[in-house]
Amino acid sequence: MSIESIVNAILGVVWSPYLVVLCLLTGLYFSVRTRFIQLRALPDMLRLVFRHERSESGVSPFQALSISLSSRVGVGNIAGVAMAIAFGGPGAIFWMWVVAFLGASSAFIESTLAQIYKDRDAKGQYRGGPAYYIEKGLGQRWYAVLFALVTVLAGAMLAGTQSNAITSAVNEAWDVPVMTTTVVLLVVLGIILIGGVRRIARVAEWVVPLMAVAYLMVAAVVMVLNAEKVPGVIMLVLNSAFGVDAAFGAMIGTAIQWGVRRGVLSNEAGMGSGAHAAAAAEVSHPVKQGLVQSFSVYIDTMVVCSATAFLILSTGLYNIYDPAVNGVPDEARLLLAHLPGVEAGPRFVQHAVESALPGFGRSFVALAILPFAFTTILALYYMAETNVSYLCRDRPSRWVMGAFQLLFLAVAGYSAVNSATVAWSLGDIGVGLMSWLNIIAILLLQKPALAALRDYEQHRHAGTEPLFNPRRLGVRNTRVWEA
Repeated sequence: MSIESIVNAILGVVWSPYLVVLCLLTGLYFSVRTRFIQLRALPDMLRLVFRHERSESGVSPFQALSISLSSRVGVGNIAGVAMAIAFGGPGAIFWMWVVAFLGASSAFIESTLAQIYKDRDAKGQYRGGPAYYIEKGLGQRWYAVLFALVTVLAGAMLAGTQSNAITSAVNEAWDVPVMTTTVVLLVVLGIILIGGVRRIARVAEWVVPLMAVAYLMVAAVVMVLNAEKVPGVIMLVLNSAFGVDAAFGAMIGTAIQWGVRRGVLSNEAGMGSGAHAAAAAEVSHPVKQGLVQSFSVYIDTMVVCSATAFLILSTGLYNIYDPAVNGVPDEARLLLAHLPGVEAGPRFVQHAVESALPGFGRSFVALAILPFAFTTILALYYMAETNVSYLCRDRPSRWVMGAFQLLFLAVAGYSAVNSATVAWSLGDIGVGLMSWLNIIAILLLQKPALAALRDYEQHRHAGTEPLFNPRRLGVRNTRVWEA
């Protein structure tokens, strides 16, 4: 068996329909339990994003948001959306919206838990995430270690999808050899990673807003040029999502699966990655960062992913692969062929923008992918590093961290020069395993987060500044908050 067939077999087990259902039902459950906090608290979310609390131990809420957005807003918003359309049809976009709306409540719960159970490392900086709240909240060290190990591997795998997208887009736009781009990428990454979380936060704080605004501005221009097609695109997405469109009527199950898979990989709600950045923030109450991280899901999927979807669908430059046909080359599986010979991924988007803005599209998408993917790699490294730190009881030696950094860069480099299909499949496996472990954990550990939410809302209704007191709520093992 080839490596690709083995990877796909594992992927089929991890991303079974059970995980799709688990993601959707968990988001729905937490939406009901929090009384749809993702809608009720929108004004609070906007207010809290720009608070400037920070300390020697923690970064500001905006910096923590930037780190998590670095992870959420990445190649998944470009290549991931293109792949969702290619393999799930236009209807996959609707299910991405659904998983984002419901997942915002899951993101709130996991990020609030990360703040409640955060700790300080040997340098005095905040560390936290699912491994920390699994051990401290559930008292299950073995489960926490399992999550940490999976996340270290997943972080490297996901970084591979980003590095692959960078080399692919640069090669498409400027015909730069893949190996040349890979070497430059690894050198720059190495320099930044050595600087730790504060250097990553400073880079993300400036790059993420600029890259998102520039990308959305170009997407808006293309959509204006194709304004008459936008209503038709919306109807195509909705009809395809529910099997009404004759061309994609048989793809409804595939649309749901690809929409949820790509949605989770893009906005990361429920998989626990955003919780690592959330724990690094300096706030007076855990719910504050829970709300900020919940808002980041909207920015990722409802804004950036939707922009990419409308770019592709309004220009009509995409392929659709028939899910009923297997075991043959992709070209033989084409159900709808607008770009024969073009692999699903960044190239769909490059052709779409190029058709509207000739001489500009390919280069612009490549330029957009560079910061999108690069900052995502930085955020993924921070996520993986946090779990390495956890495994070493927050006192990893220089040799351990050095070996990890080399391994991380090696995986990113290997994926950069190999098939995009394998890279994305490996990333999906990592996301799936993290999601299984984290969703089960937050379902078991929801009470402290819900108690913190009630406490926060009582403070807000009383007109007082929310200050977290875990002892008053009966929450234990919160060393940072009890200090």
